[in-house]
Amino acid sequence: MLDASKTLNGSFGKMFDESGTWLTNVTQAEANVEIGKEEIRRAGTRWIGHKTVSLTGSGSMTGYKITSAFVKRIAQVADDTQGAFITELVMKLDDPENHEGKQWIRLKGVQFDSIPLLSYEHGSIVEEETPFTFSGFEYLD
Repeated sequence: MLDASKTLNGSFGKMFDESGTWLTNVTQAEANVEIGKEEIRRAGTRWIGHKTVSLTGSGSMTGYKITSAFVKRIAQVADDTQGAFITELVMKLDDPENHEGKQWIRLKGVQFDSIPLLSYEHGSIVEEETPFTFSGFEYLD
């Protein structure tokens, strides 16, 4: 039977930048790796085999708009004298009721897909979603 106390609570998720600073304004984050495959036709069967040929990492983080400091780092790509902002992010989920489900993941080669300049709605707290891609990851224990 499922022990309900062992289900992971997202309230204990945290995002850190490359310097180890906790990005306290991030309220939601996700990272996924898509596995690219090629179909392989095989003699003597109708079944199609599959060969893994690529990996693509993507994700997003959503949080409260506090300052423009992080956005300015992303925006350096718009300056023709600078390259793209490439960084690492560390995601952590550590629910105190389930230490077996604890996860730390470092995302490597993170590049952002858009520059969230400004968005707001009258009477609402300003939040921004920042999609990104990454080119590697590792589990941290």
